[in-house]
Amino acid sequence: MRPATLADVARRRNAGEELGPLLAGFLDSFYAGLRDGTAQAALIEPPRQLTEVREHALLGAVAEHLARRWALSVPEWSDEPSRFLKRPYFTSPLQGLKALLIAESPLAFRRRLIFTEAEPLRRARMPVSPG
Repeated sequence: MRPATLADVARRRNAGEELGPLLAGFLDSFYAGLRDGTAQAALIEPPRQLTEVREHALLGAVAEHLARRWALSVPEWSDEPSRFLKRPYFTSPLQGLKALLIAESPLAFRRRLIFTEAEPLRRARMPVSPG
């Protein structure tokens, strides 16, 4: 069963499930929610603290990015200090990609020092444009 909220993602991650498949499932649910009007609700409940600080910050970036991208309200919890890294994290270990990742990273990721591709939350079910 796909997580319906980022809080569900955190609960299941803390129970030992892998973050990658949880986020993929959540994104599929979220993008379906854009069509049926439930997307905002998927971002409201604050996810619990994750053991890995990068993952904890990532959930804040995901919430902020999705809200901004799809013209929803950015949840207040995503701006908590614990949702920001103190040291840069690059999603690729390739040194040659660092400059590209810095340039392409969406604001919600970049301001948390998470450097990634331009469309990090892309899924086949993602709508083509906002609204």
